[in-house]
Amino acid sequence: MCCSIRVIRPEDDLDQPPLTQPEDASLPTLSAGDASDMPRLGRWEVIAAVAIFVVFCAVVLVKSPQLLEPDDYAYRAAIVALTHGNVTLTNNEYQALATQLDSGTPSTGMPSGLDGQSIMQWVRLANGSWISEKNPGYPFLAAPFQALGILRAAPLFYGALACFALFTGVRRWLGRWSGTWAVGFFLGSGAAMVFAWRSTMPTFTDASLIAAGVGALMWTALSVDRSSRARIATGLLGLIALETAVAIRYTNAVFLVVALVAMLLSARRCGLPRTSWPWWFGSVAVLAGFVLWFNQTFYGNPFSTGYSTGVVTFSLGSVIPNLTIMPLLLVRSAPMVVLALAALIWMLGRFARRRNDPSVELSGIVRRDAALGLAMAAAWFGLWGMYLAYDWTARMGAGDRSGGLHLIRFYLPALGVIAVLATWLVKQLPRWATPVSVVGLFALGILTFQLLAADGPGGPSGPGGPGDGPPGVGVGPGAPPPNSP
Repeated sequence: MCCSIRVIRPEDDLDQPPLTQPEDASLPTLSAGDASDMPRLGRWEVIAAVAIFVVFCAVVLVKSPQLLEPDDYAYRAAIVALTHGNVTLTNNEYQALATQLDSGTPSTGMPSGLDGQSIMQWVRLANGSWISEKNPGYPFLAAPFQALGILRAAPLFYGALACFALFTGVRRWLGRWSGTWAVGFFLGSGAAMVFAWRSTMPTFTDASLIAAGVGALMWTALSVDRSSRARIATGLLGLIALETAVAIRYTNAVFLVVALVAMLLSARRCGLPRTSWPWWFGSVAVLAGFVLWFNQTFYGNPFSTGYSTGVVTFSLGSVIPNLTIMPLLLVRSAPMVVLALAALIWMLGRFARRRNDPSVELSGIVRRDAALGLAMAAAWFGLWGMYLAYDWTARMGAGDRSGGLHLIRFYLPALGVIAVLATWLVKQLPRWATPVSVVGLFALGILTFQLLAADGPGGPSGPGGPGDGPPGVGVGPGAPPPNSP
């Protein structure tokens, strides 16, 4: 996300007085020598961040993979089909793939399905071919790993990208050790672990891509001491990460829209190079063009998807039922949500208090933090507010006995933003409290992961739903076709 205030270099240490700028100061023009004022990268910061990631991978990989929901079966089939070069399948190809997956042959690299239910939530098109009803993005990202026989490494790879971007972006904002703590908060929840473990689900991957985009755009906004070329390239990579997350789940467009608006509003004050706009907005146009082309090619209409009309619905009547279900599930699966909310209240309250008090100078640090907090809050609450009106989660949550495993995934894309805000909060606390908070929450996350994985829906007979909605009509050969595209 981008800021909307004049950028101030992060202080070397919170014990030092913050750097400020007068209200009428001109845009800072940092020379190459100014980079030396940035906090030096400590070896132990990097070692600790890498250690957190290694522990995360070990916790995830030590547990054997399982297919817990219909979505797992749908994505598994799409990934394997794509490694064979197929987006759609003829009826014979569909039958052959179902037989292959049902036998659990080594070439699939995944657990076998139940007899007769090795493919779920695929739909039959008007021309008789079969296609997954899911958004197409994740199979394209996972197929190279499946081809190498290391599908379980796919979500971990994208998680590593997220950690690198968060480390660099948050450290640029908050100084020493903040990047390490951001990595800890991003990886340290039971929700992150359980979906990184489920490599046939896209949930941790799209959350990682959004986190990578947030970190990259944060670095772009704050790195006024770096060359225009470096900022343009980093900003472009950040937007591509967000765009790829949109291809996985269309509702992730909330983060992309907020990022573009924030960048436009803050362009002058952040000193963003004017030559960046053709690159940045051009990449968004490419994404839109690809999505429209894909839908036209495979569904017969640029605005069609694999879901029948009226399957994915939102209504205000679902807000109250979802509010009675989701807060407890989300806090249990990702308790750093509480820290992130406290951070928003703190930083915005501090900004409002000092702005209304003429005897107190409103420092650039306060302005910067409030602007970044507002941008991240807009994306976070925009996504969560949308899914609070989601009819399917309201219906499924009423009889849920799985610990909310199949419900919380819709809210997980905000995990990167939550980790950044939680990091801001602990940086305001005494130094000893920060590592204690991170380690404590990480340990709690491991315990929660074990509980969530044990209490999962338990296969295709349990409650399910697609990455963007409820189960579709196509579950095997002979199933009725969806509405014609």
